[in-house]
Amino acid sequence: MKRSEINQALKELEAMCKKYHCFLPEFCSFTPEEWKTKGHDYDEIRDCMLGWDITDYGLGDFNKVGFSLITIRNGNQLHPEQYPKSYAEKLLYLRESQYSPMHFHWNKMEDIINRGGGNVLIKVYQSLPDEEIDYERDVTVHMDGHAITVPAGAQVKLCPGDSITITPYLYHDFTVEPGGGAVLLGEVSRCNDDDTDNRFNPPVGRFPAIEEDEAPYRLLCNEYPSAAE
Repeated sequence: MKRSEINQALKELEAMCKKYHCFLPEFCSFTPEEWKTKGHDYDEIRDCMLGWDITDYGLGDFNKVGFSLITIRNGNQLHPEQYPKSYAEKLLYLRESQYSPMHFHWNKMEDIINRGGGNVLIKVYQSLPDEEIDYERDVTVHMDGHAITVPAGAQVKLCPGDSITITPYLYHDFTVEPGGGAVLLGEVSRCNDDDTDNRFNPPVGRFPAIEEDEAPYRLLCNEYPSAAE
């Protein structure tokens, strides 16, 4: 992705948060220059990969496949003694044209909440013992305390305010219902590790290669400099 594309996407997410009164912690406003001055008192942000994030799944077509997000809080599964939080929280932004590919998590359970904007459509499948997609069995999901059973591959619609619980090994993707505009999603989950806990089907990448065509507006969560001494 070009840095200019990333900058534009992050600004859109920032504006969406302001529109729907999702106020962000101070570290989300740090400039790249400010990050160079931050010491070890900000190590939790670095080590737990808090902050701005973006993905095009390595496919190079962000406006069709990808989304922008902010990780607000998280633990660290590799260093639980230092960062013992067992939970995480994110905000995700999808343009009306964007799609997030089919995947499940081995360990993470998450609630996906529509915080504002249009409607999001989440297609769901159970998984087979070999971790492939089960195209036959019905799927039972919980939406705000209401259990519903839908056919394999059904799209569950979340209107603003609605949420769904995604359990481990439940395949799911995200699209935005045409005509309603972009969507701001919340995610409340168990501790998150994007390096080890995403099973995409078919396989895709996670973090984009970046073409530096302009200066970064915000650093991404995998770009922080080492702590200033």
